[in-house]
Amino acid sequence: MLEALQQQLDAVGITMDEFSELTVRLLEYGILSRDESQVEQQLYDRFARCESLVSDYFSVMHIRFLHDRQFEYVRLYPPGADIPGQPSVEQSAGAQLRNRLTQQEVALVLVLRTLYDQGLREARLDEQGVVATTVENVGITLRNLLGRQLPENITERRQLWRRLRQWRLIRMAEDAVMETADAVIQIRPTIVSLVSDSVLQQLDQPDALTADTTATEPEATAIETADVEALDTESTDTEILDQEIMEEDR
Repeated sequence: MLEALQQQLDAVGITMDEFSELTVRLLEYGILSRDESQVEQQLYDRFARCESLVSDYFSVMHIRFLHDRQFEYVRLYPPGADIPGQPSVEQSAGAQLRNRLTQQEVALVLVLRTLYDQGLREARLDEQGVVATTVENVGITLRNLLGRQLPENITERRQLWRRLRQWRLIRMAEDAVMETADAVIQIRPTIVSLVSDSVLQQLDQPDALTADTTATEPEATAIETADVEALDTESTDTEILDQEIMEEDR
């Protein structure tokens, strides 16, 4: 098996070590975005050369991925997860791979998806598919849509923004300036791969959706409760690196 893989990698000019680096990175982060850093640019280009081999490799674990060629990113999905634009696959195993978000994180991701969809309708996307908004606008939408507020504690709020950056959902300035109301948040097109259109339709019935996102324990809420799914990048097997390490890759 390894010999056959080596031959296929040789055909596209990729070494076994390079293939290993690529697959480990995908498992660690759950996503590759070409415009994130020079490191991810190189890894994404490598992925594009051996996509079918990566697919075969992850299929053994029933892990699938979404490859958005327009905005050049790849996101992994745990077994049984629904992937936008792809047929559903029944798979009971792999629940431990599902990402677990707090209630606050679920609510904020839903709001960002709503604001992104609004920007899409208003043709406010830039050439990279990004929609710009502000901290104030996010806070207002969060309150009006789901009856929630951003954390008052600065440390908690910064941790929340940092998590969203780790998932490649937003870009923001450094911590020192992100607390101002007019601080710009860039919502990235990767948000579409994390929140399905069916959730946006549920937002027309906010009472029902709010009940769904508050029905479970904060630290044990599976993201699937809101029909938002991604590979768990914080399990003991695929521990995500700290944001400070990620910054060094840029």
